[in-house]
Amino acid sequence: MEFETYSLRRQNSTTEALLEVKDLRIGYKTYMGKLKVLNGVNFSVYQGEKIGIIGESGCGKTTSMRAILRILATNAVIEGGDIRFKGSDVLKMDKKKLNEMRRKSITMIFQDPTAALNPVFKVGDLIADVIRFSGNHDSEEASKEKLREKAIEVLREVALPDPERVLDSYPFQLSGGMRQRICIAMSLSTARDLLIADEPTTNLDVTIQDQVLRLMKNLVEKKDLSVILISHALGTISGTVDTVYVMYAGNMIEVAETKELFSNPLHPYTKGLLESVPKLTGAGFSEGIKGRVPDYINPPPGCRFHPRCDYAFEVCRKENPQLLNVDANNHKIACWLYNKR
Repeated sequence: MEFETYSLRRQNSTTEALLEVKDLRIGYKTYMGKLKVLNGVNFSVYQGEKIGIIGESGCGKTTSMRAILRILATNAVIEGGDIRFKGSDVLKMDKKKLNEMRRKSITMIFQDPTAALNPVFKVGDLIADVIRFSGNHDSEEASKEKLREKAIEVLREVALPDPERVLDSYPFQLSGGMRQRICIAMSLSTARDLLIADEPTTNLDVTIQDQVLRLMKNLVEKKDLSVILISHALGTISGTVDTVYVMYAGNMIEVAETKELFSNPLHPYTKGLLESVPKLTGAGFSEGIKGRVPDYINPPPGCRFHPRCDYAFEVCRKENPQLLNVDANNHKIACWLYNKR
């Protein structure tokens, strides 16, 4: 089984992770004060592995991904932590090495394809620039004809009909599904190691979502890429990735193989998320998780989930639990119900 392969890789691998994030802490300066968003995020991705990150809106998923590429907003402050890609310290890379990593190793599909595509340039120009500077072509001075041929090939890979017409169109002349396919095409034309997909199907209807996900999965497997998939759709995560990280208010609170997490969730927050998914059997509606994500200017002390947790006790209000193994299946959880001293 694929799940067993990645479990053994994580437990027994002697090679270092392709990407490793340790104790990442990031805040944002605002006129109201500093938002303490990431509170010590830890995760890793091995070569060929596909991980998923789930959690409510505003829990820090996108901030974590933008930190990897160092494309955070100007008011962001990295207060601590370490990001290593192929052993290199991303946070200390100079501009030349950073651009090399962005062009040739890591790529990202953004949540909103309309915002990701420059509306004043035709699709053909956008894709040609990506190909030209990615290092995947023989020369940065390649002729327009060769770049156009490559762009058409890339669009055919993502199953876009009439690619010649699409190349001569502006992004606003295309549908949401077509724009997202173009973003996927641009990303997969440059990525050689890691693809970050941030809610790649958020603005699409259900049938187009399925097409885009199947397309992305096939291309990723074909190119043997590692993947970080961020999604609110738990069904999408369950059928796509090997390992799932559950994130809440700037902390990774649970991590396990996909099959293990969905069959045996342990953290009260994870249980609440899974119970909130509508049932096809029509067995009533879940009450959901009470409360909301905390105020990051004055986050609660201790475990940030304790104000919403039915099982919270005294230590939860004072100390933040560490992410620790709780069984032989490499299932990790940050919760005082399990992390007993």
